[in-house]
Amino acid sequence: MNNVSLEKASAYSDKAIDLVMAYAPKVLMALATLIIGLFIIRMVMNGLKKLFARQNYDATLQGFLVSLVGMVLKVLLGITVISMLGVQMTSFIALLGAAGLAVGMALSGTLQNFAGGVMLLLFRPYKVGDLIQTEGHTGVVKEIQIFNTVLNTPDGKTVIVPNAPISTTSLVNFTAQGTLRVDLSVGIGYQDDIKKAKDIILDVLNSDERILKDPAAFVGVEALGDSSVNLVVRPWTSTAHYWDVFFDTNEAVKNALDANGISIPFPQRDVNMKQA
Repeated sequence: MNNVSLEKASAYSDKAIDLVMAYAPKVLMALATLIIGLFIIRMVMNGLKKLFARQNYDATLQGFLVSLVGMVLKVLLGITVISMLGVQMTSFIALLGAAGLAVGMALSGTLQNFAGGVMLLLFRPYKVGDLIQTEGHTGVVKEIQIFNTVLNTPDGKTVIVPNAPISTTSLVNFTAQGTLRVDLSVGIGYQDDIKKAKDIILDVLNSDERILKDPAAFVGVEALGDSSVNLVVRPWTSTAHYWDVFFDTNEAVKNALDANGISIPFPQRDVNMKQA
């Protein structure tokens, strides 16, 4: 019995050695091909980025094309590695086709994002560098990838938004027209001269070179509030200067009104005491 067991163990050992000798070179070659292939793909993608930058290629298409090329190359590399392991590609493709429906249903959201990215590139509702608002997020478009759009928000956050909902929902592009209206509100006292206050504010606006002459800035009475006459101030500026004009104009208007004796009242109430 011991001799029989030894003979069986020896046979199994020989088979294991034969399998290792037969498949080890294939596994090592496939592993080496995978590592080298991923390195080459990374080099190709970096080379494409540098080429696009040197040729001043459309920044909106750069991220999408680089991502697409990288994905295609990785799929081809995966097929090559599998074939090196001895898997028959005809059988593999047949199996892949049989599983295609299930995979397609499982990845329906991903495929929709890809289709959404293609639609965004075709119709161009925004491009890299535009300030947009969509899906509850506001930010500058950093990159349009094959599945997502990357935004940089004004407070320094990076937001990744899927392409599918962007392509099918409402979107605000603050940069498309090149100019933006700055909406401000200033309250003055009821005892103050409205015309004088408007002239002072217009002088402040006209002295700022960042504020456009066409369309002209507008100052008018917006409402008669509980404690103040509310003036609406609406200058126009380029998109790049929006926030600078917003903050600087608020400060300059306050200083100019103070210097000319125009009050900016705070909420107050008159209380009349009656004696019984």
